[in-house]
Amino acid sequence: MEEFLQLLAAGLTRGCVYGLMCVGLALIFGIMRVINFAQGDYMMLGMYFTMLFTALVAAEGSTAAFYWAFVAAFLSGALFYGLGALSHKALIGRVTGTRVVSMEDEGHTPQLLLTLGISLLLQNVMLMFFNSTPRSIRNPLSGSSWQIAVWGDQVIIFLNQARVLSALLAVAITVVLIVVMQRTRLGRQLRAAAYNPVAATYVGVNVNRAHRTAFGLGIALTTMAGATVATYHPFHPFTGFEFVIIMYAGVVLGGMGSVTGAFFGGLVIGLVQQLSTLVLPVQLQTAAIFVVFLMILIVRPQGFFGRNVERA
Repeated sequence: MEEFLQLLAAGLTRGCVYGLMCVGLALIFGIMRVINFAQGDYMMLGMYFTMLFTALVAAEGSTAAFYWAFVAAFLSGALFYGLGALSHKALIGRVTGTRVVSMEDEGHTPQLLLTLGISLLLQNVMLMFFNSTPRSIRNPLSGSSWQIAVWGDQVIIFLNQARVLSALLAVAITVVLIVVMQRTRLGRQLRAAAYNPVAATYVGVNVNRAHRTAFGLGIALTTMAGATVATYHPFHPFTGFEFVIIMYAGVVLGGMGSVTGAFFGGLVIGLVQQLSTLVLPVQLQTAAIFVVFLMILIVRPQGFFGRNVERA
């Protein structure tokens, strides 16, 4: 029982951060219908930005380094929103939106090639500057835990402080985004552009601008998740590939275009990844994720929250 509760707690904290990554991708994948192979590599850039920022403002290995990493998460969100919007205007927008609606494959082939090229470019540029040595943001919270007594002194679980605080931040950001998507004019425009780009244009929505906003927000949210992960997980220029598959699995599992579903999809993946170690070796965690993924989609092909009438 103690081992099960320990893995459950670890799965929840890890899954919340996965959920924020998936939410970022859901905005791009759900609204623009673009398979962005570079999503994980933008997250990797956020990790390196956080590392450099904390190295400038805090002593290595100090508690302050962790909290400054959270500040860097918001700064990276703003910075990479701009970078994402610029990437869309200069590159992605050329093969998405109203320009490709009439094409036979709606531009999916050039989109795949373009995002794959961006991914390879980012990986190799970072490899050139930082080499392949794994880096981390050293701080005492990543090695410290809170002890929670569940059943007197007989059952005690340990909650890693860095992971718990990162999970709480991920939940807070996701809640804010859900409110924005449901209650604001921007959210209505994004949902209209996702549901029917042509009809949205007729009612005054600038679809290309909505897509640019969605792409920038999607990149920003994923880099913010990456900034928190960097406080307890080593990273290198190819780290993005480790996470991008998890992101897509979470988005599809939660339901195409559903922000709430993407978060719960990431949460389920985190739980499965941890709980699978009860019966499987650690090396088979990824295999367990996709076994459960396929089982759920067989029963519910549209995902947890997927609906034909809802795209965002």
